Amino acid sequence: MTEIPPPASITTLVVADEYDGWRLDRFVAALAPQVSRTRVQALIAAGHITLDGKPAKASQTVETDDVVALSGAVTLPAVTLPQPENIPLAIVYEDEHLIVVDKPAGMVVHPAAGHDHGTLVNALLGHTTALGGEPTRPGIVHRLDRDTSGLIIVAKDDATLVALGEQMRARTITKVYLALVEGVMQQQEGAIEAPIGRDPRHRQRMAIVSQGGRAAKTLFAVERMVDGRTLVRATLVTGRTHQIRVHFAAIGHPVAGDLVYGRPQPPQPPRQFLHAHHLAFAHPITGAPLAFTSPLPPDLAKFLAELAGEND
Repeated sequence: MTEIPPPASITTLVVADEYDGWRLDRFVAALAPQVSRTRVQALIAAGHITLDGKPAKASQTVETDDVVALSGAVTLPAVTLPQPENIPLAIVYEDEHLIVVDKPAGMVVHPAAGHDHGTLVNALLGHTTALGGEPTRPGIVHRLDRDTSGLIIVAKDDATLVALGEQMRARTITKVYLALVEGVMQQQEGAIEAPIGRDPRHRQRMAIVSQGGRAAKTLFAVERMVDGRTLVRATLVTGRTHQIRVHFAAIGHPVAGDLVYGRPQPPQPPRQFLHAHHLAFAHPITGAPLAFTSPLPPDLAKFLAELAGEND
C-alpha cells in the first residue's frame, strides 16, 4: 500500500455502507476531520460540495453508492491506495467504458478494515489502469457481500460511474438473484416491502426498522421446492445493504447458510446460498441494452443437486 496525498482539484467519494442515511454535512466532516462541520455546511451552500453531480443541502441524506464531489476548497487527509494484484478475473463483458465481472464467493469487493489486499479492486487494478471514481474504491458502482457470488458492474471512467449511479437511483438496472431459503414458501410470487436500517442493537447488522430506515422492496418468484427449502428468484427494486437477506429473514425464510440473519439448519450449504444471477441495463454511454446471466457456481449447484437427491 502506498501513501499519497489526495488530488488538489476535485475529489470524488463513493458513500460506503456504514454512512448510508447520514446527513451530507456529517458525512463530509467525518472524512475531512480537519474541516469543521460549520465550514462544511458553508461549502455545501456555496456549491463546492455536490451530491451525484448536483447542488445539495447540508441536511440531505446520503445513500450507499452515492457520489459526493469535493472541490479544492476541501482537502482530505492522505489516503492509502489499493495496489494492483495479479488475481484472475471472470470477465463477462468489457469495453472502453465498463466491465461486467462474475465475482467469486469469498472475494471482498474493495479494501476495508481487515481486507487490504486480495479484493476485487486489487484484481481490477491488476487488469487495467482505467477505472473511474474514488481512488480508494476505483470503478465500484455497486457491491456484493463477500460470500455472495455473481455479476457486478465496474466503471472505467467518471462519466460512466455517474451515469450508472443515476440508473441505480432511477431503478432502471435489473438485478436478479437466485437464493435458496429455509422452509417451504406458500406464496409462489409476491413482494416484500419493509424499510431497512441499522439494527439498533447490533450496529454491524441491518434490520427492518420502524424509524430511520430506508424504503426497500424485493420481488420474488418461486423456482422450485427442494427438500423442505425453496429456491427463489429475487429481484431488487431497491438496493439496500443486505436487502435480500434481511427481507427473507423477516418473513421467516432466511437464506440458507446465512450465519448472520439465519438459523442454521442441516444440511448446510458451503456458504450463504445467494448468487447475483442476472443483470440488465442500458449502456451508460451508447444507450444500447445490455443483459448478462451467470449460472449457479459449482459449489451451490452441487449442494442443490445433492439436496434434491440428483447425485444419488
